[in-house]
Amino acid sequence: MRKEFVVFSSLLLIAALALSIFLNKNWSVFFFIILVFTIMGYQDMYQKKHAIRRIYPLFGRLRYVLEELRPKMYQYFIESDTDGKPINRVDRSTIYQRAKKELETIPFGTQLDVYAEGYEWMCHSAAPKSFETLNQNPRVVIGNKDCKQPYSASILNVSAMSFGSLSAQAVEAMNGGAKLGGFAQNTGEGGISSYHTKHGGDLIWQIGTGYFGCRDEQGNFNPILFAEKSQQTNVKMIELKISQGAKPGHGGILPASKNTEEIASIRHVTPHTKIASPPFHSAFNTPIEMMQFIQKLRELSGGKPVGFKLCIGHKAEFISICKAMIHLDIYPDFITIDGGEGGTGAAPQEFSNYLGAPMIDSLAFVHNILNGLDIRKHIKIIAAGKISSAFHIARAMALGADSCNSARAMMMAIGCIQALLCNTNRCPTGIATQDPKLTIGIDVADKKNRMANYHEGTIKNFVELLGASGLDDIKNITRSHIYRRVSLNQMQTYEEIFPSIVVGSMLNGNIPEKYQWDFAHANMNAWGIAIA
Repeated sequence: MRKEFVVFSSLLLIAALALSIFLNKNWSVFFFIILVFTIMGYQDMYQKKHAIRRIYPLFGRLRYVLEELRPKMYQYFIESDTDGKPINRVDRSTIYQRAKKELETIPFGTQLDVYAEGYEWMCHSAAPKSFETLNQNPRVVIGNKDCKQPYSASILNVSAMSFGSLSAQAVEAMNGGAKLGGFAQNTGEGGISSYHTKHGGDLIWQIGTGYFGCRDEQGNFNPILFAEKSQQTNVKMIELKISQGAKPGHGGILPASKNTEEIASIRHVTPHTKIASPPFHSAFNTPIEMMQFIQKLRELSGGKPVGFKLCIGHKAEFISICKAMIHLDIYPDFITIDGGEGGTGAAPQEFSNYLGAPMIDSLAFVHNILNGLDIRKHIKIIAAGKISSAFHIARAMALGADSCNSARAMMMAIGCIQALLCNTNRCPTGIATQDPKLTIGIDVADKKNRMANYHEGTIKNFVELLGASGLDDIKNITRSHIYRRVSLNQMQTYEEIFPSIVVGSMLNGNIPEKYQWDFAHANMNAWGIAIA
């Protein structure tokens, strides 16, 4: 790394110079070769665009050499979108190019296997809309009848990532990018740090089961601390985390190596210890109490939008929450749907791979239930599960989302290379680590611009997709606009795969057969499955 390079290169220079003076002048050639490489290394340390080169002077250049040597088709090789966590190389390459404002177009048509099961596409129109005639900055207003401070949100925002899991520089770059691009940054459950507020970007403050930033010494919710922090001007919404896609049913994990004294003071915990959030909330015990707690948060915040985030597990439990809403006439301003395939945080393997419903299925289910009970009008839906492209936004909206959150794509926009070392404190780009030897690689001034570039380009491409489909408003995207290949000779629309529900149709007891068991076993007075 940097310090080691300086010491090693200096010793080599001194040794080569001494040999050329006292032993043989031919050693002067070796001296000048080392001098050239040393100068290149110092150039790497002081340039600001490439974190790998800043952290690993000279040796970091090998990564870019290998990128140039590998076949271009390998660069666009597609990995399955459902069998693992990494973003496929097509979308990954686009993210990097878009963030850097490089050429995004690709030659020789699609690099994806269009005949593979699972391939998806969007319908286009013979009468497309011109980009110039469309709303080029689509936004959604979040806030229902009980909200006093509605928020006009971008349709693409930064998903929940805490200071602690991310470095200070990464958090700051994201906040600066959010300010430049006019979108919001979700704080994650680690509380609000000075890096979240330094650039004045809009914040969604996430409250998890550990109540970090608004807890007492015993780890219980502290309403006084919450009221104080939630009323900050840049806090635009509050999100209550019930569960997350990376590890649903499991609390968040912060390794001891990442829990510095600064982070501990923000979270109100003991430094240098492993911090594991409880798997459940202590502030409420039933769906009824949960909705009452949401109303309490709304009041304490001065009427700001309050919602909750969850990965769908037992469908009956979500229906129980909906029953509690109707019973109390209390509705969250938004619901964030995380998928089992989502999540950038560290998680046990079985939780990450086998627990929680995927986002696509969850979106269709949640939108149908809210519509069937005629309460969708009170609640906005946010999709948060492997959103990385304009098509992903369109697909989520077709299923019922009003806006989307992205985590890993935002990380990649500021330099993440998916080294998959997030849980080790050894992230080679300085993004998911607290090691100052690594975090020095992030130049905030450069990375915040890349973040804003990625957001701007993705929104632009989404609007162009909308126009190509002949649509002039995001509200007009339907499940019939998205096709999926289900076998070599059969394709279906999302409407065929996930049939829509007529608004209010469930109020008269007309429950579709596939939901009947879940409704029968939903209990708004207790969690779990109600057994008669």
